[in-house]
Amino acid sequence: MAIPDFVVALRRKIGHDDLWLSGVTAVVLRGRDVLLVRRADTGAWTPVTGIIDPGEEPAVAAIREVLEEADVVATVESLAWVKVIDPVIYSNGDRTQYLDLVFRCGYVSGTPFPADGENTAAGWFPLDALPEMSEAMRERIRAAVETDGTTRFER
Repeated sequence: MAIPDFVVALRRKIGHDDLWLSGVTAVVLRGRDVLLVRRADTGAWTPVTGIIDPGEEPAVAAIREVLEEADVVATVESLAWVKVIDPVIYSNGDRTQYLDLVFRCGYVSGTPFPADGENTAAGWFPLDALPEMSEAMRERIRAAVETDGTTRFER
């Protein structure tokens, strides 16, 4: 996965120490289908995810990530869920924890394909026939699909 330049710069200063980052999960819906990408690093199917750049509005980051990763234009409909993800330790020893903002997004245009090299596939999947994926990703999709416009906060 591409590491944002600002994270590379921070890692030069802090090494592998814990790094708190804000991220987005964009659950893009087209009717009863959801946009999924297959990650190049793990092979896992997920909604589009990404790191928010410094100073970037979170909803803008979600739309940017969808366009960059899948070449799909989407619009943010609502913030469905705010959740702290369990700590992640990468193979190089970097330790990170994310504040994840899950957005429900609507499809505008485009045919999905792995546009930026971070994924090996992209496509639409019926909500009732999702490919194998982690329960954490299924939970993000459920939160976006089931939202009534009220954001879910963990307490």
